[in-house]
Amino acid sequence: MNLIEQFIVLDDTYLSQMAELYKNAFAREPWNDDWSNACQLSEYIREISCSFNSLNYGLLIDGNLSAMSIGIIRHWWEGTNYNIEEFCVAPDIQNKGIGSRFMKMIESDIKKRGLSGIFLQTDNDKPSYRFYQKNGFNELSSHVSFYKSVTK
Repeated sequence: MNLIEQFIVLDDTYLSQMAELYKNAFAREPWNDDWSNACQLSEYIREISCSFNSLNYGLLIDGNLSAMSIGIIRHWWEGTNYNIEEFCVAPDIQNKGIGSRFMKMIESDIKKRGLSGIFLQTDNDKPSYRFYQKNGFNELSSHVSFYKSVTK
């Protein structure tokens, strides 16, 4: 069976599909994110995908949004990068090489745009860590993320 793949730049007409894909991708192991609050999910997707200089990619397979990268073009003294905020592939097609193909499509497009590289953050205890390593990403040993809860 031949599937029809289409690489696209996502706009705000895809927001509900983006939210649904995101919810489905992260509701399972190992993340177990609870996005049952539809309003919270909708606002999160809107915040990260509709900001100044946002650049969101999608992979349609047989017309369905099956993979997406939500990000932003960010200018830095070393060059201009594509910063990925969220990247996911539909659970039923993971581990079939689609995510790697999709990442190569993104890399090709950002090269055409004259960008210098791709920056992202992930957890080192999740499968995504190995995925990014396999796809040529290098861990920044001097980069650290901090968080402080103010609710406790």
